[in-house]
Amino acid sequence: MNPNPFTDGHPTDAGSRRHGIAVALFASIALLMAADVFSDSQTGAEPLHLSVELLVMVLAAAGVVSLWRGLQSAERKAARLDHELEAARLEAERFRLEAAEALRGLGEAIDAQFERWGLTPAECEVGLLMLKGLSHREVADARSIGEATVRQQAQALYRKSGLRNRSELSAFFLEDLLLPRNRS
Repeated sequence: MNPNPFTDGHPTDAGSRRHGIAVALFASIALLMAADVFSDSQTGAEPLHLSVELLVMVLAAAGVVSLWRGLQSAERKAARLDHELEAARLEAERFRLEAAEALRGLGEAIDAQFERWGLTPAECEVGLLMLKGLSHREVADARSIGEATVRQQAQALYRKSGLRNRSELSAFFLEDLLLPRNRS
């Protein structure tokens, strides 16, 4: 963990900088109040006045401690989340490597079936994006076309394939992937 929260370059640095600035401001207030209390005590200020200034100084010091602890906690949490994110990335990459051949084969099988159904390239692309779970709106955004066009292409895919909807399309390609394991 970087001991300087102001220079790490981490995405949470903006929050760390704000926390650091707040810590510095509270510390400055506490130091200024300490100097004022010392000065006032040298000039014989009223005890009530000194008490109020001491209270402000103590509250500022408490703010420093509280904010510093919050900053440290946020940095620990960010480090833990970075570690978890990296572990998830590694796990996803491991899965992609292990499943690459199977996925390549599935992709080839899907392409071959789309060809047997006589789908146009646009209908194939819509079908693949729908199999990935994208909504019609998301498919339209991804392809930079209107949602109505996506709906028409999806309907053409269903008509040519003899399937009724997205669920049947997904099931056509994926239901055999989810066979139960034989447990002996």
